[in-house]
Amino acid sequence: MNKFSTMRRQRGLQHGFTLVELMIAMLLGLIVIGGVVSVFLANQQTYRTNAALGDVQDSARVAFELMARDIRDAGLTGCNSTPDTARIANVLTSAPGGGGTAVWWADWNNSVHGYEGAVTTGDPALTGLPSGVKYAANTDSIQLIGVEHSGVTMNVDTETAGSFTINETSTNLAKGDVVVVCDPDHSTVVQLTGVSGTTLTHGLAGNPGNCSQGLGFPTVCSSSGNAYTFKRNALIARITPADWFVGTGADNVSSLYRVSLENKAGVPTPTAYEMVRNVSNLQIQYHQGGSTFVDASGVTNWPGVDAVRVTLTLLSSDQRAGTNTKPLQRTLTSTTNLRNRVH
Repeated sequence: MNKFSTMRRQRGLQHGFTLVELMIAMLLGLIVIGGVVSVFLANQQTYRTNAALGDVQDSARVAFELMARDIRDAGLTGCNSTPDTARIANVLTSAPGGGGTAVWWADWNNSVHGYEGAVTTGDPALTGLPSGVKYAANTDSIQLIGVEHSGVTMNVDTETAGSFTINETSTNLAKGDVVVVCDPDHSTVVQLTGVSGTTLTHGLAGNPGNCSQGLGFPTVCSSSGNAYTFKRNALIARITPADWFVGTGADNVSSLYRVSLENKAGVPTPTAYEMVRNVSNLQIQYHQGGSTFVDASGVTNWPGVDAVRVTLTLLSSDQRAGTNTKPLQRTLTSTTNLRNRVH
C-alpha cells in the first residue's frame, strides 16, 4: 500500500458537524444567551424600581418634614402665654380691622386655614402666582402662620416713641419685617419701620404699615392706640406665614409649592417656591376637638383644629420605573399635632 492510498483512507475517516448539529448548537446557545439577558433585564428593572421607590420615599420624607414644621408652629407666638386666637393684638393696616385691605398672611386669627379640592381657587395666597406656575385642580391647600424659632429679646420698650431697645448686640431683623412681640400678658403683630443697631422702631409709615403705635390688647386703630409697655425680656420674632399647594411649573412638572413671606426692599411680599418635585396630589384633613378627621368643608371652628392629616401622592423621577414602564406612584399619609392646641 503506497503513501497516497493511506492518506485517502485517513481523509475518509475525518468529518465535521452536520447542518442539523450546527443548528441545534446555535439554538442551545441562543437559549442560554436569552436566559442571561432575561436575568440581566429583570435585575435591571428591579434595581430601577428599588431606586425609584427610594427616590419617592426620600421626597415624601422631605415634604412631610417641611410641612410638619409649619403645622406644629402654627399659632405659636413664642411666649406660649395664650391660645393663638386669645389676647392677640394686631396693628397691621393689612390685618382685618386694621383700616386697610386685609391680606391672608396678616390674619393671625386664621393661623390655620385649609381650602378643599376644586374650591382651592378661593385660597387668597394662590392669587398672583409667578408666571408659569399653576395650581393643580382638585388638590387641597393649607395656610399656616407662626413665628421663627430664633428671635431677639426686649431690653426697654419706649411705648410713646414707638421703639424697642433689644438685649442683643445685633439682629437679622430688618426694616419692613413683620414681627410678633409677646410677654406673658399678650402678643402683638406689628411691622418694623426701622432698624438701627439695637433699636427697632414701629411707626405708622411703611408698607403695609401700622394703624397704631399703641401695642396693647385689644387693638385700637388710632395713632396712639391702646398703650402698653412690654416687660423686659419680652420676645420679638419674625412671623413665618406659609401656604402649601400642588402646582405645575413652566416645565409642566407637578410639584409641591410653598408660598412664604419675603422682605423685598422693606415690603413683605408673598413668594412661591418649588419645594418637592413630582408630587401629583395633596389631600388634607383636619381634627377639631373630639371629632374625627374631616375635610376642610367639614371644619366648623378653625381655631379648634388641633391636628392635620396630610396625604401626598408622589411619582418617581424615573419615568419607566414601574412594571408598566410608567413612573412609580405611591400615596403616603402623615399626621401632625399643633403644639399650642394639644392639651
